[in-house]
Amino acid sequence: MDEGLKIVKQLDLTGYIEKFEGLLARPKPLFIEGDRALHFRFIRALEDVEFKAPPKVKNLDELWMRLGKQGVLGLDEIFEAVKVVRYFRYLKNIRIENELGAWLGEIDVPEAIVEIDRMFDEKGQLADSVDERLASLKASMKQNREAIRQTLSRMLNSSKLGPYLVDRQIHYVNDEEALLVRGGFNHVMKGTVIGRTTAGFFYVLPEAISKLKEKESGIVSRLEEVYYEIARKTSQTMAGWLKFWRFIDKAFDRFDHYQARMQMARLGDLSFVLPGNGDAIKLADFAHPALAHPKPVTIDFSKDVLMITGVNAGGKTMLLKSILASAWLAKYLLPMKCDAKKSKIGSFKTIEAIIEDPQNVKNDISTFAGRMRQFSRLFSQQGVLVGVDEIELGTDSDEAASLFKVMIEELVKRKVKIVITTHHKRLAAMMAGDDRVELVAAVYDEKNQRPTYTFLQGIIGKSYAFETAERYGVPKNIVAKARIEYGEDKERLNELIERSSTLEKELREKREQLEREIEALEREKARYKELNDTLESELYAKKRELEAIYREATKQAREALKQKDEKAIHRQLNRAHKTVQKAKIEAPKRIETFAVGDQVKYRKNRGTIIALKAKEATIEIDGMKLRVPLSELKRSGNPPKAPKKKQATVSLERSQASAGVKLDLHGLRAEEAIERLDKFLSDALLAGFDEVLVYHGIGTGRLAHAVRSFLKEHPSVKGFHDAPQHMGGFGATVIEL
Repeated sequence: MDEGLKIVKQLDLTGYIEKFEGLLARPKPLFIEGDRALHFRFIRALEDVEFKAPPKVKNLDELWMRLGKQGVLGLDEIFEAVKVVRYFRYLKNIRIENELGAWLGEIDVPEAIVEIDRMFDEKGQLADSVDERLASLKASMKQNREAIRQTLSRMLNSSKLGPYLVDRQIHYVNDEEALLVRGGFNHVMKGTVIGRTTAGFFYVLPEAISKLKEKESGIVSRLEEVYYEIARKTSQTMAGWLKFWRFIDKAFDRFDHYQARMQMARLGDLSFVLPGNGDAIKLADFAHPALAHPKPVTIDFSKDVLMITGVNAGGKTMLLKSILASAWLAKYLLPMKCDAKKSKIGSFKTIEAIIEDPQNVKNDISTFAGRMRQFSRLFSQQGVLVGVDEIELGTDSDEAASLFKVMIEELVKRKVKIVITTHHKRLAAMMAGDDRVELVAAVYDEKNQRPTYTFLQGIIGKSYAFETAERYGVPKNIVAKARIEYGEDKERLNELIERSSTLEKELREKREQLEREIEALEREKARYKELNDTLESELYAKKRELEAIYREATKQAREALKQKDEKAIHRQLNRAHKTVQKAKIEAPKRIETFAVGDQVKYRKNRGTIIALKAKEATIEIDGMKLRVPLSELKRSGNPPKAPKKKQATVSLERSQASAGVKLDLHGLRAEEAIERLDKFLSDALLAGFDEVLVYHGIGTGRLAHAVRSFLKEHPSVKGFHDAPQHMGGFGATVIEL
């Protein structure tokens, strides 16, 4: 088995890869040659670009070889090459404005090749304008086919031939139009018998039809000559640009890699993780693609060895496969389900899985011997990530523990990173004191008697073999006898292990609670800091305003002193007095402080605060979430109104007056547009509108993508779609509330 296919099968990635390969324009190796960081940037550059997938294209290497030998390509083969050029011309027309767009912009298609593109329609048919003889020959072909149809129609309706016709249908025998007739037909019709039925009837090709078919054959021959001549001239032109054809074909494969990965990410809401320096693997909320309803995995595998112990059927093997699968997907820049911002995956030359039992009748080798053969290959490698499932499989666990301890220590010296699962605690206990080893245990729910498929780091887990046996139907009396045989001392050891796990779990829960409380305090601190900064800014602005008024009043008073006329002096002093009157010092408003969970009143509605910022809050009113200024909130001692069964209605004359059903976002940055859209939707909801229209334009597609991404997450948006042509088409979106 090919090594690439083997690891895909071992890690349960077969379905994922089949789905990905279906998105490619043509089969190709998964690895992208060249600068991986550059490829990663180009893939990410497609995130905000709306593009159509490339057409399916055959491998063209054999075509380039024939052109290099001055061969003549068929028109269908030429069109396969044209599809590559046509797709690049389409990409240049959509004008991708980023690093990827700059790369595409550097690819200039020569006019001679553009002319070849124009020879074909969308279905690959040669245009009649390519050669004036084509239209004439096709017209002759059409006339001849019509003559055949009319001739057959006359024969079928002929009174002389009627008595000899078995039926009034045209039969196709060996691609020839024939009539089914009785014996004696030769008295009224000349023709050639081309078949016979078991009932003694004859399939006859009429002589008139035969002549017309000969004429058609001649037309087809002339058409083929014209087609060959066009193909020969076109092949000669293509041969002159052979280097360009090879270049653009390779560039097509490169973009095909990018677009397939981005389509895969969009279809599954997946993320990309670029492998970094070193070999640390930190996964946050990773989900293996083979699982229908996965429980996300968060694991820190920064050390050299990760040893997974714990309950049977608790997810140890899937955790091992998840770690290896994440490294393998990152290596090939394939998207995965995880929190990409918090995840970190190192770089590895090779990823190997020692999972299945190597014993079979063909290789005549024991399980343990097969495992030793697999391990022996690792001692000659470096920069390898290895996963070993059930490491002591096939031999005495006590002997194996000592052997594998030494082997693991040696492999670590050779820069081999290892993930291990085991049910035997001896090896885990021997390795627990090594700083290079990280222990992880699968957690078991004692109360409900089932695995939780979660993991705790830093402890050795109990296997729960007896509990698992009972869960899968083994009689309890048999399990009880087994417990006695197992011995009280070993059972007590397992109890100590489990107690350690319980304490670790409680400690983790307390730590998580403290972290949540600290985060809440930090958010509150940041909110008050933002509020303080705002108040300082307003105070400074007020101070500047007062200073300006003071200067103006002083200036007017000085002007008054210069006046000699008493009336003029009074007029000037009155002006100064009026200027001073502008400086009204109002008592500072009492700042109302709110907290999450407070019941408040917003205009005529009552709701509950669910999130806070310095100057605004997110409140929930009758199931609707709205972002509103804090200055418009009042504390309410009454509980929020219970939502009605059908639809909540709010009567707000002011909201209807200020709200609208249309919003224009042209020319705005994405952040500013989303802020306006959020307020617009809040006002529309309060006004009772069930449908609104937003104009964002087409442009680069970045603003439209930002708008639709926001709408997908908005809790009050039932759906949205492109507006009709007379209302903006693709440049506008109709939103259902």
